[in-house]
Amino acid sequence: MTTPAPGALAGLRVIDFTSMIAGPYCSRLLADCGAEVVKIEEPAGDHMRKGRPQRDGHSAYFASLNCGKKSCVIDLKSTEGKALAADLVAASDIVLENYRPGVMTRLGLGYEVLSARKPELVYCSISGFGQSGPRAAQRAYAPVVHAASGYDHTQFVYQGGKDRPAKTGVFVADVLAAVYAFGAIQTAMIGRLRHGRGQRIDVALMDAMIGLLVYECQEAQFPSEVARHLYGPLATRDGFVSVAPVNQRNFEQLANVTGNPGWIADPRFEATAVRSTNWELLMGELETWTRTRTALECERSLMEAGVPCSRYLTVAEAIADPQTVERGTMAEVEDGAGPLQVPNAAFKFADGSVGARRHVPDLGEHTRDVLSRIVGLTDRRIADLAGSGSVICR
Repeated sequence: MTTPAPGALAGLRVIDFTSMIAGPYCSRLLADCGAEVVKIEEPAGDHMRKGRPQRDGHSAYFASLNCGKKSCVIDLKSTEGKALAADLVAASDIVLENYRPGVMTRLGLGYEVLSARKPELVYCSISGFGQSGPRAAQRAYAPVVHAASGYDHTQFVYQGGKDRPAKTGVFVADVLAAVYAFGAIQTAMIGRLRHGRGQRIDVALMDAMIGLLVYECQEAQFPSEVARHLYGPLATRDGFVSVAPVNQRNFEQLANVTGNPGWIADPRFEATAVRSTNWELLMGELETWTRTRTALECERSLMEAGVPCSRYLTVAEAIADPQTVERGTMAEVEDGAGPLQVPNAAFKFADGSVGARRHVPDLGEHTRDVLSRIVGLTDRRIADLAGSGSVICR
């Protein structure tokens, strides 16, 4: 049996003061790469432990965000709890937190205090609007940031004819900020390796969403007289497809495979600039072709001809797609209700060392181990702390 390669971050310890989505998503990626992630939970536990869907009282949502971590329950409102948390940080490499700005400082766990004790500490904060500025203290979750950043308004304008922006159900800001934080932490760790210094990292969901709007930020400063063409669904006999003939070669392949070679010399379509101006007209003519075929037939014909195209799949269909299965995009993990599948990180290492770790921690499952092994507390001392309510051991 081949011994699994050690994770690239093996030997690094993260003290994770996060809950909900953005912070836990980031620390889950760190755990996927081999870091020891100690999730500090308050006595009530991460709110996502109650998130749906649930199986036998266990949240699959929580499992996806927190597999591979260790759960340590500490009451950060107690004096002893704060001291324990500081001791854990002193024996670790990275702090990740997503409280509102100022909360960690009030708890005595801010960067200035903790880095004075451990100068090489990498300390990352994730918040809605960042650690500074007039909106820093405001409460913000992903739907609020989607609205505040211009993202929702951009989509509203792109849809044309709607009377209000679309509802939010996919929390892009959380995942995007988590990935930025993950990358920033790696960068800071390299900086520490090269220069011997720790780092304070400030990640804002607002900044992440504005950064997502690459074209739109420029168009806002330098408005164009010609509207940007959009990629929308084309109706088929049994659903919809998305077709993206981005370059000239794609366009010519599209014209030929759909039996419309005349498009190539058509003055409305032949040049990229005029084709963009007449994009809706081109898509309308293409839809007369797609409507006579199934979505799968359209996808196969166009992709075989070199034209980027996909059916609109459900998430269940995407998970079961042979490409997804072959790549091992999903991983099996296990919580108290049994096995379930969660997405792996969207990057792979050739040695197979990156991937979701199987175990999903119960609340307080590792409190005793963490306090004994990392802080060096005796069983009697841990029992006293548990008796006072400063910690909870499973």
